[in-house]
Amino acid sequence: MLLRQLEYLVALARTGHFARAAQNCYVSQPTLSEGIRKLESELGVPLVRRGHRFEGLTAEGEEVVVWARRMLADRDAMTAGLAALRSGLEGELRIGAVPTAVAAVALLTQPFCAANSHTTVRVHADLQGDEIVRRLRAFELHGAVTYPTREPGLPFVPLYRERYVLLTQEAADVDAEGVGWAEAASLPLCLLHPHMVGRQVLDAVFTELRVAVAPRVETDSIASLIAHVRTGHWSTVVPHTWLHVFGIPAGMRAVPLLRPRRSAGIGLLLPPRTPLSVMEQALADLARTSSMHVALDELPG
Repeated sequence: MLLRQLEYLVALARTGHFARAAQNCYVSQPTLSEGIRKLESELGVPLVRRGHRFEGLTAEGEEVVVWARRMLADRDAMTAGLAALRSGLEGELRIGAVPTAVAAVALLTQPFCAANSHTTVRVHADLQGDEIVRRLRAFELHGAVTYPTREPGLPFVPLYRERYVLLTQEAADVDAEGVGWAEAASLPLCLLHPHMVGRQVLDAVFTELRVAVAPRVETDSIASLIAHVRTGHWSTVVPHTWLHVFGIPAGMRAVPLLRPRRSAGIGLLLPPRTPLSVMEQALADLARTSSMHVALDELPG
């Protein structure tokens, strides 16, 4: 069994198309197809459902892809580890994040780059929780800043706890010291879309308090949400950490959400392997020693 054959199968599973998979692997389509057939012959099971075109993987193929991704990731981790012994950490750090954790990502990537001058960073922001888990299990990310998950086998390093504030007009008739969730729900709200985990955290609090919330505007974009709020016609409920990035829009104020006060943990979720790769370990070590919670705790909320 050759690792190259495993690369062919993983590329086919990712693209769902023989020609695109071959292009991604920089080989001809016949070469890729022949490599996968040799892998099937060696394993003694069909891996691909074939017709006039690619029709998907067999059950055996799906199982082999899981192992193949791990083997290829371990190969890459070994290569990176050897390179790090020679000249320090090199390569690209791939980090994901849920939309509500943009502040934390920036507070990790800056010290990471400062400590590892030969690395670059690619941030995959605006990911949903299930997509983060999928990418970590496929070893497409070295880590992700997100909420805790119930998925087994994914290490989690706590970073801080997010609190919630109401962004509303300065002229709004609300107590500047803090408002209740029911009072916030009565305002014309713009919130994130219900399928987004950050919105689901808020909905869980409203449901717990038996408060009906009916936002006038819903969006799946942070930029869109901020743009709506800046018009002065809408209020919103956001994590206090957003103020670190976006500040308080002109003509508005940030009021802590109390009665009750709620918070949610945010941390670094890591891929399911032991040991971690050198890139993952460097990121995890930085997260464990990070003091970002001190800076974020000073924000309103």
